[in-house]
Amino acid sequence: MATAEKPEARALRERQRVLFDGVADLYAESRQPYPAAIVQWMAEMAGLAGWARVLEIGCGTGQLTRQLAQLPIQLTAIDLGPAMVERARAEVRDPAVRFEACSFEDFKASPRSFDLIVCGTAFHWLDPDVAWSKPADLLAPGGWLAILFVRERYDEPLRSRIRSAWSSRTPGWSQAKSPTWADRMAASGRFTDIKERPHEERVSLAPETVLGVERTRATYLSFDDPTQRSFADELERALDRCTGVPAVIETVATMGRVGPIAAVKP
Repeated sequence: MATAEKPEARALRERQRVLFDGVADLYAESRQPYPAAIVQWMAEMAGLAGWARVLEIGCGTGQLTRQLAQLPIQLTAIDLGPAMVERARAEVRDPAVRFEACSFEDFKASPRSFDLIVCGTAFHWLDPDVAWSKPADLLAPGGWLAILFVRERYDEPLRSRIRSAWSSRTPGWSQAKSPTWADRMAASGRFTDIKERPHEERVSLAPETVLGVERTRATYLSFDDPTQRSFADELERALDRCTGVPAVIETVATMGRVGPIAAVKP
């Protein structure tokens, strides 16, 4: 089972996860869509057909929602930020998609309501006390949980310059590896048949996009105004005279099928 969340870690998570709502427009303009190949793999793994019931946790401004809405599914998309949800609704413009501005912890639905629950680059914001048990309870027998995670890997020397900008302003900053989502999912005892699919795509990003991505990270949003300005100034200098920023977009999809309650570890 997962280690209990320490009080200071809980306070930080709860404080940071609400910050994105204040930058909904910048988030929508900067964050990239998910790879079509990953979305297709996820749909095939979950056997989505016949208007399957799907819940998207942390829809943000609709980067993944737009792609899910193209599938023959009944889609409910939630996010705890009202501005994020409004921007997602404007981006998707599909009356068949049901949006709700609420946290996953407060989301109300009957047990076994969904065939697939998917969360794109937001699962780490969920309360660990319910992050695994509540999806398992909401999934129909044989249903799947899918966790997608994306990160940008910039080419050198920009990668090192951004790393330096973060580390110099963030006490205790570290890029130490954490357990994979597959490991965490297995440790929960609630899911079986765990699969993982990585995807990499080389891209050239506009400097404005890089600035937007870095300025919509929770750590940046936690900075005070002077620190935000100095970080942005340093990043703008690093991007000076760039017309395109070479990078690799790394996406990893992790999926598991809900198991019987008896599989839960004591």
